[in-house]
Amino acid sequence: MNDVPPRGPDVPANRQWGGRFAAGPAAIMAEINASIGFDRKLWRQDIAGSLAHAAMLAEVGIITQADESAIRAGLAAIAAEIEAGDFPFADALEDIHMNIEARLAERIGEAGKRLHTARSRNDQVATDFRLWVRDAIDGLDAQLADVMRAFVARAADHAADPMPGFTHLQTAQPVTFGHHLLAYVEMLSRDRGRLADCRRRLNTCPLGSAALAGTSFPIDRAMTAAALGFERPTANSLDAVADRDFALEFLAAAAISAMHLSRFAEEVVIWCSAPFRFIRLSDAFTTGSSIMPQKRNPDAAELVRAKTGRLTGSLVSLLTVMKGLPLAYSKDMQEDKAPVFESFDTLELCLAAMTGMVRDLVPDKDAMKRAAEAGYGTATDLADWLTIELGLPFREAHRITGALVKRAEQLGVSLAALPLKEMRKLDKRITEEARAALTVEKSASSRTSFGGTAPANVARAAKAARARFLGGKKR
Repeated sequence: MNDVPPRGPDVPANRQWGGRFAAGPAAIMAEINASIGFDRKLWRQDIAGSLAHAAMLAEVGIITQADESAIRAGLAAIAAEIEAGDFPFADALEDIHMNIEARLAERIGEAGKRLHTARSRNDQVATDFRLWVRDAIDGLDAQLADVMRAFVARAADHAADPMPGFTHLQTAQPVTFGHHLLAYVEMLSRDRGRLADCRRRLNTCPLGSAALAGTSFPIDRAMTAAALGFERPTANSLDAVADRDFALEFLAAAAISAMHLSRFAEEVVIWCSAPFRFIRLSDAFTTGSSIMPQKRNPDAAELVRAKTGRLTGSLVSLLTVMKGLPLAYSKDMQEDKAPVFESFDTLELCLAAMTGMVRDLVPDKDAMKRAAEAGYGTATDLADWLTIELGLPFREAHRITGALVKRAEQLGVSLAALPLKEMRKLDKRITEEARAALTVEKSASSRTSFGGTAPANVARAAKAARARFLGGKKR
């Protein structure tokens, strides 16, 4: 027996999934075409751009001063409505620009309809979006400075506390906990630099480029650019409406910053684990297990690590949208905002979580020191001593040290505890002075080259970082 239901003009092809678009092509087009669900975030920038545009139109005589005053008052009322949550957003009007413009005409009549003279939604959205990204960069810069402040403060507190340094996640040489933390200050400072570069490059104003070719109205683009805080108007009308490099650059900078946060988050996860126990996090940044009462899971760090994928995906998403578009504007470019908005929201949250974790973590200095002592991390110090004090070629010193490490392993002792008579079997000139140089404290203190891990270096570097990146502020 055939159980397939009858098909007709009013019956969706798929009963399970067709209900949402049962009205047919019109409903589908309305759904795919509208962006008001996400671009309403641009409302402040859209109103700011419209205020600047109206002031310019009045200044050059395209609209009257009375119209400009009415527009200004109407836009102020609309801003108040949106702030209060009373604005009647309509999907049928597609986007934030048409929603605000239609509401303005409702409020002030003919004057509101004159606002769109000498502009297009193409240059309007390009301007709004640049303004939004610029504001986002300023906010993220402040957050990056805050997490850097947290790292610097902890680094200064632990400038002399040894821990194992790693390469390949294998014990390499002793460093200090403060030195390790300052590495992230350098990374985050580059993140701020990338965002600042992005801000500088995006700071040109597309308004007045119109749809793609400019306008025949006698507008003053320099006036609107200055009013909105841009350095200058964009130089080419086609590029002005087609360009999304600023969004891509923002996404790239955000993704790199998230990657840096993820690397530290990974270290937090490792350091919290039982084999390490280098640090502890409070209940504020950990969760328990539903079945294992002894567990304290570093979930905040794990989620920072995971959310990095969202930012990487956002960058790839917009690169893919833009890669095949001819000049100038295409509707594809409506897909530029969602990844940028999501990346900003995600990075903002990750920075807040990381700042909290850095301030919250408590290092276990004894556990870090034991780990630094356990992995023969001072072997290079012995090779250096043989080279400096006995004049051996470094490769020969390296060979002798390797043999001494092997002997220490056989005896189950550290290099510093290896009996002198065992050392002198390989070179009779080795003295007690060599053994004294093999503590983790001596090892770290000896690395006095600029940028090295010597505690005095780290203390100076923390102080310099405050001055260089943070204006000397402590928190």
